[in-house]
Amino acid sequence: MAEMGTLHDAFVDELRDSYDAEKQLTKALPKMAKAAHSPELREAIESHLEETRQQVERLEQVFESLGEKPRGKHCDGIAGIIQEAQAVMQEDFDEPTTDACLIASAQRAEHYEMAAYGTLVAWARAMGHDEAADLLQETLDEEKAADEKLNTLAEGGINEQAAEGAHQSEEEEEEPVGAGSSKRSSSSSPRRR
Repeated sequence: MAEMGTLHDAFVDELRDSYDAEKQLTKALPKMAKAAHSPELREAIESHLEETRQQVERLEQVFESLGEKPRGKHCDGIAGIIQEAQAVMQEDFDEPTTDACLIASAQRAEHYEMAAYGTLVAWARAMGHDEAADLLQETLDEEKAADEKLNTLAEGGINEQAAEGAHQSEEEEEEPVGAGSSKRSSSSSPRRR
């Protein structure tokens, strides 16, 4: 009978998944930054790219603290999120809409990572891997800060700019032209008695 896996085994497996996720993101984030039109969004993505590179190094420290070799296991979850972001970048959206969609894609990645690192921190603490827990908590805090920065950019104008053009072409098509106007003129208003 095969030996049953333990929480330590699951923990190392999740670390490998996160390690691969971060490595995939180091390749995807430069493309997202290049696609961004807002200078603030581009700067936020580039800044998080630098953090992501540090997070890869931090995960290597976690592996080392456990006596494990740093090695990734393909992360299907982040691969799917990156694939969706690539599809967004290929759409023919106006600039504010592209930026709003890039923020949405980046936040999907952040939320995925926050869930993963939250679990890793909890498991590390439960098993008494305090050094690993502290390193992972540092990364979790960075992911939360990156998500908050993206929220601030979205709510600070990018979503509103995208919304301004959302129905513009429809309104132009619906705008009546000439004598067939559906707007009530003052002569068609009900008369007062």
